[in-house]
Amino acid sequence: MPIQRRDVDGIILLDKPMGLSSNQALGRVKYLLAARKAGHTGSLDPLATGLLPLCFGQATKVSGWLLDADKHYLAVARLGVETATGDLEGEVLRQLPVPELSDADIEAACAGLRGRIQQTPPMYSALKHKGQRLYDLARRGVEVDRPAREVTIHSLRVERLAPDRLRLEVHCSNGTYIRTLVQDPGRALGCGATVAELRRTGHGAFDAADMVSMATLEAAAAKGGPEAIECWLLPADRALADRPEVRLDAASSRFLLQGQPVFAPGVRDMGPLRLYGASGEFLGIGALQDDGRVAPRRLFVSGNSC
Repeated sequence: MPIQRRDVDGIILLDKPMGLSSNQALGRVKYLLAARKAGHTGSLDPLATGLLPLCFGQATKVSGWLLDADKHYLAVARLGVETATGDLEGEVLRQLPVPELSDADIEAACAGLRGRIQQTPPMYSALKHKGQRLYDLARRGVEVDRPAREVTIHSLRVERLAPDRLRLEVHCSNGTYIRTLVQDPGRALGCGATVAELRRTGHGAFDAADMVSMATLEAAAAKGGPEAIECWLLPADRALADRPEVRLDAASSRFLLQGQPVFAPGVRDMGPLRLYGASGEFLGIGALQDDGRVAPRRLFVSGNSC
């Protein structure tokens, strides 16, 4: 019997299991929730685990802001191995002996990887070249030029786990390739490196504390149906919890919901703003204009959330 889709609003912070693509994980949770509309907020490789915000219904309106948000990762690097994909799932290209390394050697290899840096996207990535995904070209043995682009590594902590293992704790901007970040110190050390484990622990205003596993969702849905997993839905405005909050009176709320900019005394921040009505209902996302008025960017037609 076909599943009856329904309107569901909110965000589930999935602890994505290894082996599933982001789209596969989204499709599974969308099915469990019987949701009509859904989207994820930035891919995690099948090898990777961890925080994957899944947006449903009106919460998909905040997905663009989540796509651009900073991320936090924990990665384990295997020294002495280089692969075609930059992780242990790829074809081994070369194996090299790992020299005896001091903490100073490791730190020196990572010293140039903090702050604003240039990264060349790997061939095994979802970027497109003339309409084709780079990973599709790579699988056919085709390599194309990829312009380097600037990313920001806000912090990078490196810990040695074993003679051939490093643990990297990374806080980075959107668009950072962790596989490239792991390969670079391996090359600087002269032995190569590849990703052995990768876990996302933070995404914008979200952290790992509110994640739920796929197994937990599946068990709850099997017992109580789609409604049984609604308790893990977070309201859409949680995605912008680190942005300023603006409260509007009833008259300003009414004009805003008609698409008109309104005055909001005291607002100074030009970035995304969380807009609320007089009763505390979330109205949507706005931005400060040069004339001092707050203009709507994405509006929510109701405050329906779990």
